[in-house]
Amino acid sequence: MQEVGEIMHLAASGRIIIQLSKELVEGQILCDEKGARVAKVMEMIGPVKRPFASAMPLTNNIKKHIGRSVFALEEYPVNKPKKNRRKQK
Repeated sequence: MQEVGEIMHLAASGRIIIQLSKELVEGQILCDEKGARVAKVMEMIGPVKRPFASAMPLTNNIKKHIGRSVFALEEYPVNKPKKNRRKQK
């Protein structure tokens, strides 16, 4: 795991705003220092020199993580085709 930024605040939309120190891709999963999943990056915002990320929280008690560092998991998002739930005839 490598440190990628710090959680700044919780937006009114329910997303987390993260100030980044390293470049990320959309869909990247972020975790805390213990390895627990905290958020999923939805979009990159702000200036190129000092980017921010808007992320969807993956935990109910996100307020305790505000001001703490977040780390990127080594696994990258993979776009898998959805499986059909119906049986094929």
